[in-house]
Amino acid sequence: MARRARRSSPTGTTEAREKATEALLDAAERLLIEVGYAGITTRALAEKAGVNNGLVHYYFGSMEEVFIQVLERFTERLIERQREMYAADVPFIEKWRTAWEFQETDLDDGYNKIWHELQAMSWNDPEMRGRIARVDHEWRAVLMEAFTAALEDYGVADRFPPAALVALVMTFAQGFTLERLSDIREGHRELLDWIDAWLVTLEDAKANRAREHDES
Repeated sequence: MARRARRSSPTGTTEAREKATEALLDAAERLLIEVGYAGITTRALAEKAGVNNGLVHYYFGSMEEVFIQVLERFTERLIERQREMYAADVPFIEKWRTAWEFQETDLDDGYNKIWHELQAMSWNDPEMRGRIARVDHEWRAVLMEAFTAALEDYGVADRFPPAALVALVMTFAQGFTLERLSDIREGHRELLDWIDAWLVTLEDAKANRAREHDES
């Protein structure tokens, strides 16, 4: 998913180029979490990565490109994790609970801070907005596949359009993380408990249907 620079390295080796670009992305990821994009200079990034200052623009063209590649690379790792989780042969309610455990982990690891930082950064950059939108679409695609299957399994697909539910969950999840980044937690646990209780009723109804089918 993430685009990598293809120019030849000043040192003349592909290995050196790849090592330097990964070092810069690693450093940018840490700095985005620690100080945010507004606090990162080319010099500070190069120093953190342990590379020559000129390599930032040589390999990436701009700091914005560095930042968006950080998000794309980070997202790629999490999307793979999420797909594996939703593919597991366990009840959907267990997948949902695991997904929210991941939400907490991603907050601690800094992914959500980077995600919101770069969304704000893209508001005045049309090209960057397009890249952010593609990342958002990848998350929605994972949820669309998982929720479509779950709604059919629960027998409520006619009552809850998957696209609408995905939009609701994406909006909720982003609002949740945005407030958590500001240390606001009011009502979060109550909402998650309410959703969990609703899923329990769907699981019970599914079990009852299966039991009635076996008895008929």
